Amino acid sequence: MDGQKEQLWLEPVGDGVYSAACIPFRTYGPALGDRVCLSENDEVSEAVERSSHRVLRIMLLTPTPDPGRLVETTDRIRAEISAAGLLSERSGDRHVAVDIPADRDPSDLHVTVKREAAADRAFWEWADAMPFSTGS
Repeated sequence: MDGQKEQLWLEPVGDGVYSAACIPFRTYGPALGDRVCLSENDEVSEAVERSSHRVLRIMLLTPTPDPGRLVETTDRIRAEISAAGLLSERSGDRHVAVDIPADRDPSDLHVTVKREAAADRAFWEWADAMPFSTGS
């Protein structure tokens, strides 16, 4: 993220190890429940143990020329997230991070998101597409 930082909510689990208590939006690698260590500056310095979770990130694009399609796309994606019983967090009206535990099947959501992407109304990626890096 070119020098930018993302704030993560962490819960202490002991011995200087913390568990990610939120769904990361923009940082590659970490997911809900992953265990990490912090540097002296209180920044995540390393991933200690991965949880069985993945993060599906979706960026909704403003359709042209009909901005009303953004609402329809958002509603379809929200409905699929809800139907699958998945946790999600939003950043504004266009960014969604979805927690995908190993025991959940996100197939219907994935089909919907891929359809929206094929129509140029969304971009999606797995947050573990690249490994976690401190950038230093």
